[in-house]
Amino acid sequence: MEDVRELFQILTRRFGLLNKNCCSVGGADISTVQSHILFEIDRQSSPSMQSVSNALGMDITTFSRQIQNLIKMGLVKKTPLPEDRRVYILSLTTEGKYVATSIDTQMKQYLEEVFSNMNDFERDTVLRSIKLLNDAMAKSSVCCKPFM
Repeated sequence: MEDVRELFQILTRRFGLLNKNCCSVGGADISTVQSHILFEIDRQSSPSMQSVSNALGMDITTFSRQIQNLIKMGLVKKTPLPEDRRVYILSLTTEGKYVATSIDTQMKQYLEEVFSNMNDFERDTVLRSIKLLNDAMAKSSVCCKPFM
């Protein structure tokens, strides 16, 4: 039996998830966490801070610090909801949208290159397996699933 933990350790390293920065776009170094935040804000379209924090499984204090950094970088805008000023809505600035799109393009090219080393059957098997793993992780009581 293969050492499953070792397989995940190697996968994590090869994906660069231990790197401080995931990518550099237009001279800005973006951390892996910041990349995930930008992706989620873009995906959800004008979400609340709590909504993005929950989707990423981050505590709100850590998340708020990351948002402040992204605001300072000019990538994210935080606007109070008119009907409840305790709730803040997040959106990407024009520069933030550019950075998010650039990261998305880089990741898609990276994955395309990785999958080019497999035939269609292997690629489909890997993608199906990842989906199965994600589904199993979502059902697990001990795993690191985001809050829903």
